[in-house]
Amino acid sequence: MNLTETFVAVQEASRKLLALSDQEINRILLAVADAAIAHTSFILSENQKDLDRMSPADPKYDRLKLTEARLQDIASDIRNVATLPSPLGRILKQNELPNGLKIKRVSVPFGVIGIIYEARPNVSFDVFSLCLKSGNACILKGGSDADCSNRAIISVIQEVLKHFEIDPHIVELLPADREATTELLHANGFVDLLIPRGSSSLINFVRQHATIPVIETGAGVCHTFFDLYGDTKMSAAVIENAKTRRVSVCNALDCLVIDCNRLADLPALCQPLHLSQVVIYADQPAYNALLGHYPAELLQPATEDCYGKEFLDYKMAIKTVTSIQEAMAHIRKYSSKHSECILTEDQARGEWFCREVDAACVYVNAPTSFTDGAQFGLGAEIGISTQKLHARGPMALEEITTYKWIIEGNGQTRN
Repeated sequence: MNLTETFVAVQEASRKLLALSDQEINRILLAVADAAIAHTSFILSENQKDLDRMSPADPKYDRLKLTEARLQDIASDIRNVATLPSPLGRILKQNELPNGLKIKRVSVPFGVIGIIYEARPNVSFDVFSLCLKSGNACILKGGSDADCSNRAIISVIQEVLKHFEIDPHIVELLPADREATTELLHANGFVDLLIPRGSSSLINFVRQHATIPVIETGAGVCHTFFDLYGDTKMSAAVIENAKTRRVSVCNALDCLVIDCNRLADLPALCQPLHLSQVVIYADQPAYNALLGHYPAELLQPATEDCYGKEFLDYKMAIKTVTSIQEAMAHIRKYSSKHSECILTEDQARGEWFCREVDAACVYVNAPTSFTDGAQFGLGAEIGISTQKLHARGPMALEEITTYKWIIEGNGQTRN
């Protein structure tokens, strides 16, 4: 089957999804969650083949790696999606005109959603569960780094679909080559929406070359500003969690911005980080404040290239500012508009920060690591949108539906 035939098959399968009830969809999701656990050995053995081709020092290695615990979490997320109310058929707006016409706006699926992603095999499960729940078919284009893992996962899903006598073309995994990417980018008439997940270079490439609608997700250059009125003990814990919980994800902290009047607190703020061997790239004031208080082998002078960089590693930049306004200017210059945080005990300054920061998610006294669909109570996520059109922040069920207008009359005619 060539790719055009694949696109046609997925489109035809997407129409069949409209006949499924929410109860049927939930049964399929629960069966997929069970199958993910039942086939743990198979999925992990295929995942190991991918891991064997990648250096453990590669920042993508952690994203690529699956474990029994991570598969348990994935299965739990799928089950959570099954418990959520259907996003379809919701009446978003309704009105009756003076002429008696009844007009309502109702949520419906996009139809076919294409996902281009890198070394993140968990995305295969996440995307399928959210697309099925929202009545969408999906075309997945994973990277070559995770091809064995992705093919194992899709084979498990499709076996479940066959068991339920559901057209398995509602989820398709394209070849991992660049030619498949090119064809997907230009699948006009077959794919209704394209969502890239991965590095800024991938997202930029898709945005620049796609001829179908795109929602940008992913690249997270995340800042945390330790304000003049920040609490040191609490802030140290927040910074550690934001930086070290999982360094390879887009919500991980990349740059700590600190008020110059609080530099004496910087060693205490960074003290937990050395336990995880975090390399710090500090500007001169911060470097001087940390010298002798942070392991010398982990402390480096910052260069301009350190700012605006998504490290995806045990690395972090520090920028010293003289005011909250200067902190805002730095964030405005280097932010990817993903997640930003202020650590302060001054409510008015926290509110001002939230109002002024242009980002999908803005935090006060909590780590950016919470930017996640499951953490937001959405079940799972298809990505974090950093744009403003249609969807912003964690994209889950509501964000991958659109709507149509339904107008009911009894013979009215227009003058």
